[in-house]
Amino acid sequence: MDDHPLIRSGLRAVIASEPDMEMVGEAANGEEAIELYREDRPDVVLMDLRMPVMDGLTATLAILREFPDAKIVALTTYEGDEDIHRALSAGARGYLLKDMMRSQLLQVIRTVQKGQRAIPAAIAARLAEYVPRIELTPRELQVLTLMAKGFSNPEIASALGRTESTMKVHVSNILQKLQATDRTEAVTVAIQRGILHLE
Repeated sequence: MDDHPLIRSGLRAVIASEPDMEMVGEAANGEEAIELYREDRPDVVLMDLRMPVMDGLTATLAILREFPDAKIVALTTYEGDEDIHRALSAGARGYLLKDMMRSQLLQVIRTVQKGQRAIPAAIAARLAEYVPRIELTPRELQVLTLMAKGFSNPEIASALGRTESTMKVHVSNILQKLQATDRTEAVTVAIQRGILHLE
């Protein structure tokens, strides 16, 4: 399930070349993905995390609520460790980057179809870089998002209805958790790790 026709046609061609595989449906957004899953019940779903109408993470959660045994592989351009954690926490059994080799794609599909998890070495290495995992609180994520938009502490405090001293504590915690020396570095690290996405 991917919103880019070129990606879908490429996947279709790769899968069609395999005698033991068949593509049974294609969706351009998360809502379509859920409907197609209900109709076709595929062995494995390749789910783009970034789609219009409903994103792939939300669609994955919805499919697994209704069909707990669904086998879903996240297929995305997002390579931050937080993106990977979110997809796996949502129930994805595999994680692929769109620029990975054809052989990796096929191997992951086959592995997940057998009921196993499949995380290519490059993705596992990315996860290992940030162990133990440190999560930001929902409030810290709000503050970080406003920092990324260039808001000052007083502006963040005003936007969130809190005091400036409270914002200073949040900013300090964010810098510490992301091991950043200043606000700009914190935002850069957050984007690299997939904690924030600039749309």
